[in-house]
Amino acid sequence: MSLPVYLDAEVQAYFSARAKVRGIDVGQIVNELLRKDIELIEAAR
Repeated sequence: MSLPVYLDAEVQAYFSARAKVRGIDVGQIVNELLRKDIELIEAAR
């Protein structure tokens, strides 16, 4: 299942630039970030 996620303009610009440098899709970089956040949340439990 895919959910639409709407980023603030400045957040989108930041991640678009980072994704372009790495040659990956914005969705991929955002998912990487969210996975790391999940790891931190779970480690703190």
